[in-house]
Amino acid sequence: MAENNPYPGENNTGHFWDDDSLRELDNPPPKWWMIALWASVAWFVLYTILYPSWPMPWLEGDGDKFTKGILGWTSIEEYKEGMEEVKAVRSKFDEQIADMSPEQILQDPGLTQYTLASAKVLFGDYCAACHGSGGKGNPGYPVLADDDWLWGGTLAKINETITNGRKGNMVAHANLLTEQEVDTLAKFAVELNQGDKGSDEAWALYNSKGCSGCHGPTANGVIAELPGGNVITVGAANLIDRIWRFKPGGYESAKHTILYGVNQDGVEQTRNAIMPGFAQLGQLDGKLTPDQIKILTVYVHELGGGK
Repeated sequence: MAENNPYPGENNTGHFWDDDSLRELDNPPPKWWMIALWASVAWFVLYTILYPSWPMPWLEGDGDKFTKGILGWTSIEEYKEGMEEVKAVRSKFDEQIADMSPEQILQDPGLTQYTLASAKVLFGDYCAACHGSGGKGNPGYPVLADDDWLWGGTLAKINETITNGRKGNMVAHANLLTEQEVDTLAKFAVELNQGDKGSDEAWALYNSKGCSGCHGPTANGVIAELPGGNVITVGAANLIDRIWRFKPGGYESAKHTILYGVNQDGVEQTRNAIMPGFAQLGQLDGKLTPDQIKILTVYVHELGGGK
């Protein structure tokens, strides 16, 4: 092919295509490209000398089998240094929070913003598995992002809930009520949930069977209201707020709860509604410090517009 080269004197390889309009040249790379190439090779060699690089699986022992580099750098050490920097920045805020109550924190916009931001990690680690991301509530667990509170939504009540946990309790009425009474009360719960006032007959049965002792005289889950927004409650559901504690709600769901109760020992179909106390758990189970509970209290309070 070289003998028939139509471009004699040109630095080509003798390979031509498309009626000789395309040809392969044999020019050297640009000087800048060669400089960059050898500079990258030099940098690679220098890097492997300075930093951990080459695997050495033939070495004996169970330790790290690679070259360590003359600088002694490790990703773990860099991580630790970064964490110390973060702690130094956060310490001034954490020291203030340690000496303040949740009420005082909410009066300081800057500390409130810091508390809400730092609490997201705690909430994700300890609360989101049940209450969902952002408190939206996973199936079978209370929503924290609304203003409906079983045990009260004040800062004091929320702190008490996180600290000591909660265990709902409702007697199973399968052996205490007639089929007709269960039917009447289940329909009554649905009517109240839908905004209906309920019949006089249903209210009479509600009061005579002791339902008001837990769900309150107006069926809003509050036994008595105290000054300052505090309430006396035993964690019974609010029947007039259009929210169902146990999904999917409706007549059958209400009937099931009436028949089998909540957290009843020995009752196979009873509802389960238990929250652990995070100050009572062991260290491996997720025990929280008082300051962590305080931070979560503020976070949960603000999620649901606590009152």
